[in-house]
Amino acid sequence: MRPEAFPENIQPYLVPKPTGRLMYRCLDCQATFDIKELLYTCPDCGQVLLIDDTDPDRLKHVSGQTWRRIFDYRKMLTLPALKGIYRYHEFLGSILPLDAIVYLGEGHTPVVEASGPLQQRAGAAFYFKNDGQNPSASFKDRGMASALSYINYLIQEGTVSDILAVCASTGDTSAAAALYSAYLSPKVKSAVLLPHKKVTPQQLAQPLGNGAAVFEIPGVFDDCMKVVEALSGSYPVALLNSKNAWRILGQESYSFEIAQDFEYDLTGKVIVVPIGNAGNITAVMRGFIKFYQAGIIATLPKIVGVQSNHADPVYRYYQEPDPARRQFEPVTVQPSVAQAAMIGNPVSMPRVAHLVERYNTLAGQPHVFFVRVTEQQIMDWHLKANQHGHIACTHGGECLAGLREACRLKYVSEDDVAVLDATAHPIKFSGFQNMYFERSFPDAYEVSPDQRLINHPILVQPEGPVPTEGKPLSETELPRFVATVSEFIANALKLHRKSAS
Repeated sequence: MRPEAFPENIQPYLVPKPTGRLMYRCLDCQATFDIKELLYTCPDCGQVLLIDDTDPDRLKHVSGQTWRRIFDYRKMLTLPALKGIYRYHEFLGSILPLDAIVYLGEGHTPVVEASGPLQQRAGAAFYFKNDGQNPSASFKDRGMASALSYINYLIQEGTVSDILAVCASTGDTSAAAALYSAYLSPKVKSAVLLPHKKVTPQQLAQPLGNGAAVFEIPGVFDDCMKVVEALSGSYPVALLNSKNAWRILGQESYSFEIAQDFEYDLTGKVIVVPIGNAGNITAVMRGFIKFYQAGIIATLPKIVGVQSNHADPVYRYYQEPDPARRQFEPVTVQPSVAQAAMIGNPVSMPRVAHLVERYNTLAGQPHVFFVRVTEQQIMDWHLKANQHGHIACTHGGECLAGLREACRLKYVSEDDVAVLDATAHPIKFSGFQNMYFERSFPDAYEVSPDQRLINHPILVQPEGPVPTEGKPLSETELPRFVATVSEFIANALKLHRKSAS
């Protein structure tokens, strides 16, 4: 629909123009810096940054009810720039003109109610939000759409040129970075650093296919991240990890979409997310806070962050009940099927500590919780979800296992409804499924397959002539082959012949 077809009082808001004045704010020393610079940490103290508006109250000049109508009407527009995460332009990169926005189909991923039998097995009502249905098949596209739109804006302004974008990755970040950078080639090129043999073949194929320079580094993600930090500190490159505050900004759209999908009523809702590098849970908290302070939602949902016992520094930090005595300590990670979560020193930890306190204060009670699950639980629930008709990666399995643990700890009540983050497409992690079915997990994973969840193809080998490529069966041989194979399959499935009419 065209803007002129909408109610007159909404028309002025439908197609946004660049507004506001954004700035980087340091979480430690509170120093602020011009948004026209490519900054990732505070030049004064080295702490991570968040992007704030110099006039946050400007969003309150429009009522919450009006904002809800604006976003709902924007759903019907056909403008590419507003079809993705920038439907919420004023709450994301409000300074960006629409012609700078890079839209590759990201955002507005479906929220799918879990099947009845799966909800019964889980012991709670819940939905999966299928972020694996983003363009590069993971939630990372939200942040990349934001970061690359900003870089595109700087290119249009003449502030930067010939950008080399770099990132460290456990797989999904590199895929998204390479895809969005390739869209802006030749003005933007990309290089990604991956831990050697710790990325699935499917994830490795993605940045290679998009033309990125791919470097496999000994060690784990945390080692790759140190190299990327050194590169961004010494060379003119654009860092695309979640240390980049624009990445966090784009991922806030996850919260906005959930609010809209539930008609802006988040009473009794629980959002369950894996932690990983902690950028996602940071963005989820910030997104809901923004909508809450603008009056768009009246209630802040509970948030449950989940970590594997093979990479659990955030969970350990919050095991200390006294905030004054908490001290963050990185951990040495062990192999995990939730590869994106296999991070022992998340760069966004300072943001988490800052926002958890703020979120709980606004909610008036503890509303952010952390749970830990085992690798066994992750794999079992990952398979159970997919065997009940869902599109859940291992991180979706981690969230489902986390929901179970949160219910056990009474963080989630029987009246709550949860939304679980399926962060990527399960095809990316099909290797772990194969290892489970073949009982070939290395001991370090601590996964013992449950026979009830194992599935194998059944090879049918009938006697007599069989068709082969380029050599079809004759007219007399084919009926015998079809009858023999049909009977074998019917017996295997315990089918009974139809009664004669």
